[in-house]
Amino acid sequence: MTDNRIRNVVIVGGGTAGWMAAAALAQALRNRPTQITVIESSEIGTVGVGESTLPTIRGFNAVLGIDELDFVRSTQATFKLGIQFVDWSTKGQAFFHPFAPYGAHLNGAEFHHGWTRLRQLGDTTPLDEYSLPAMMARSLRFAQPAQKPPAPFANYAYAFQFDAGLYARYLKTYSLQRGVEHIDARITDVSLREPDGFIDAVTLADGRRIAGDLFIDCSGFRGLLIEGALHSGYEEWTQWLPCDRAVAMPCASSGPCASSGELTPYTRATALDAGWQWRIPLQHRTGNGYVYCSGFISDDEAVATLRARLDGEALGEPNLLRFTTGIRKRFWIKNCVALGLAGGFIEPLESTSISLIQSGISKLLTFFPDRRFASSDIDEANRLMREEYERIRDFIVLHYKATQRNDTELWRMCRDMPVPETLARKIDLFRSRGHLVQYASESFEAASWITMYAGFGIEAERYDFRVDEIEERALRQNMMQLKELIRRASLAAPLHEDFIARHCAAERN
Repeated sequence: MTDNRIRNVVIVGGGTAGWMAAAALAQALRNRPTQITVIESSEIGTVGVGESTLPTIRGFNAVLGIDELDFVRSTQATFKLGIQFVDWSTKGQAFFHPFAPYGAHLNGAEFHHGWTRLRQLGDTTPLDEYSLPAMMARSLRFAQPAQKPPAPFANYAYAFQFDAGLYARYLKTYSLQRGVEHIDARITDVSLREPDGFIDAVTLADGRRIAGDLFIDCSGFRGLLIEGALHSGYEEWTQWLPCDRAVAMPCASSGPCASSGELTPYTRATALDAGWQWRIPLQHRTGNGYVYCSGFISDDEAVATLRARLDGEALGEPNLLRFTTGIRKRFWIKNCVALGLAGGFIEPLESTSISLIQSGISKLLTFFPDRRFASSDIDEANRLMREEYERIRDFIVLHYKATQRNDTELWRMCRDMPVPETLARKIDLFRSRGHLVQYASESFEAASWITMYAGFGIEAERYDFRVDEIEERALRQNMMQLKELIRRASLAAPLHEDFIARHCAAERN
C-alpha cells in the first residue's frame, strides 16, 4: 500500500501566524513522521497590531499544554474581559462588550426579552449591570471564574492583551523544542510542479531549495504563495468597511512595571472623526493605534491625532500600515493553505485577527490532507473559512452602519450605506421581535449581538410573549436581585493590577 502521508510541511513566514501554525502542527503531528520547517526573514518586519484577542486563545494555548500564568508573564500580558466602545453611537456615549451572556433565561425566553419588557415599562437600567465581567471591568477588577461557578452569571469567558512579538517568540521556543526547523532567509522564487501546478519548492536567497508536500502561507498581505504563485484573487469589502490605513504607536503605561495611566482589564475602541483609535494596555506599555479612511484624513494628520491622544510618552516612531479589507477568493489551493493576513484582512475592531489564524489552523487540522489532496476536503475547508469571515464582516459592519453620528463625512457615509443582505436580515428580525439570527460559523454569539443592538440604540418593537407570563412585580424583583448579586460579586474581585502583581507579573528588565 502506498504511504501518502504528508512528510514535509513548509511554513512561509513567521510572526504570530507562522509560529501559531508551527506550534499547533508540532503538537498535533508529534507521533507522525512529519518534518515542519518555518522560513522567515529577519530582513522583513511583521505587522504587530494583533495584541488583543478573543477567549478562543485560551483553548488554543490549553491544547498546546501552555500554563496560563506563565504565558501571561512571558508575553507581558494583561487580562481582557471585553471591549469598551466610546463615541460610536453618539459622541459622549460609551458601552461595553463583555465575553459573557447576560443574566439567565426567563420562563424559557432569552434574558434580553425580559430586559426589553422592563425598558418598555420605563426601566432605564443599562444592560451592563446584568453582566458580571462588564461590572468588574467598570471597577478595573479581574478574577478567574471558579471551576464550578455558584451561579449562571458567574460563568464568563475572558481573553488576553499581549505583546504579539513576545507571543511569537514564546511559540517559536515551544516549536523548536518539539523538532520544528527554523530557517532565517529570504525567498526569491517559488517553483510549481509539472503538470498539476502544485507548489514543489521555494528557493532561498543563498540558492538553497526547500521542497515540501504541504505549504502554509503566512507571508502577510502580499500572499507570496497563495497569490504570487497560485493567483487566488482577492475580494474587496471596502464598500462596507472603508478604513484602509492604520498608524500604530506604543506609549508608557501603568501596571506592575510602570507608573502612569490605567491598567484596564479591557481594550478600548474610541470612534474619531475619520475612523477609530485602539488602546491596549500591557504590563510594560500601552499599545495604541488609529484605524482610518484615507479619503477623509491624511497620514500626517492621523499621526498627529494619535500622538495627541497617547496616555504617556511615546516609546517608538509611528508604524504606518496600508490595507484593503477583504478575503482571498480561495484560502486553500492545491497544496497551499493561507493563514492570517495572507488569507484576508478584517480591521482589528473586535480583535479577530489572531482568532482567525486559530480558526484557519483548526480547519487545516480537521481536513488535514495526505499527498493526494482530496478536492472535496479542500472545497469544504474553503467554504467554512469564507463563511466565518463573512459572519465576522457583518458583525464589524454593524458597528459602522448603526451609528447615529452625523458630525463627519465618514460617519454620515457609513450610516447611509447599504449593507450585506445577511446583516440586513439580522437587524430587521431583531427590530421586529427581538429575535437573534445565528447562522452557522458564527464567531460572535447571541450576547455579542445584543450588546451591539443595545449599545447603538437598536430597539425591538416586540419581545417574547413568554416573559409576559411572569407577573410584573416578580420580574422586577428578579431583575433587581440579579443586579445586586452581580454588583456584590464584581466588587469582591481583586483589582486587575493587584491580580497580575500577585500571580503573573513579568520580570522587569
